[in-house]
Amino acid sequence: MLSTRFTEAFGVEYPIVQGGMMWVGRAELVAAVADSGALGFLTALTQPTPEDLAREIARCRDMTDRPFGVNLTILPSINPPPYAEYRQAIVESGVRIVETAGSNPIDHLPHFKDAGIKVIHKCTSVRHALKAEQIGVDAVSIDGFECAGHPGEDDVPGLVLIPAATARVRIPVLASGGIADARGLVAALALGADGVNMGTRFMCTQESPVAEQVKRQIVANSELDTRLIFRTLRNTARVAANAVSGEVVGIESRGGATFDDLRDLVAGARGRKVFEDGDLDAGIWTAGQCQGLIHDVPKVGDLVSRMVAEAEEIITGRLAGIASVAEPVGALR
Repeated sequence: MLSTRFTEAFGVEYPIVQGGMMWVGRAELVAAVADSGALGFLTALTQPTPEDLAREIARCRDMTDRPFGVNLTILPSINPPPYAEYRQAIVESGVRIVETAGSNPIDHLPHFKDAGIKVIHKCTSVRHALKAEQIGVDAVSIDGFECAGHPGEDDVPGLVLIPAATARVRIPVLASGGIADARGLVAALALGADGVNMGTRFMCTQESPVAEQVKRQIVANSELDTRLIFRTLRNTARVAANAVSGEVVGIESRGGATFDDLRDLVAGARGRKVFEDGDLDAGIWTAGQCQGLIHDVPKVGDLVSRMVAEAEEIITGRLAGIASVAEPVGALR
């Protein structure tokens, strides 16, 4: 049994989280994650309106009686979505856990806290994690450079970032980025984390709502098959390697690119087409370096139970064996 501060505080069986993913965090996947004993998040902005989000929450609740949450990603935009209305839909639907990401969630926290909602904030640096703790979130998810989506601009991988964060942050910390199996889970716990957050791995499961062509491509890909786009705009994003991401990188490499130069290539509607139609070169789509560790498309329940069983075996078997045979330095013979 893997019990941590995170499982105790958030009322879940296992310290494994399926974070919010645009176009992916829908009821079928989230309910399966919840039923497995892990914690899943619906993605609020995948739903076109706050009313649609309320219906998706209700649909998920019909599919599971276990805890699940909603992700609300807050990003600067020329035409921002009605965040307050999405937030209200979350509160009125009785959701008890929210994952925030993107910008500082300080304007939303009082509303969530007044409703008794626990908040996990996704961060890409120690300084941001400390700020999130200061403003009152209940846990942070710390994203290493290996992660899909936006890894920040510091380029610090998880092996350094996780222990750097857990050494200073007092609230529970989830390790995110590059984790796809039991080895990553055990490593994260050893580095001081209270659990792990996985995106790409959960995207490649039977209950994931993305097209089968996407899942097969993730299995076929290696850890080398991602691209970093928007580097020159200081809004770095890690996405799968395909014709479109290659074109974006090429435009940026020539210098002087603006977002307007890239807008048509990176439009969200094109990425949605990848996930829904299986056209792998229709647009950009997020994927992490952990693709190189993914070799199958299991049911969510099988994935989680396998991870937990193998993690327990690593901890009580291999690692315990190493510790039991090692002699103290300088031991007398």
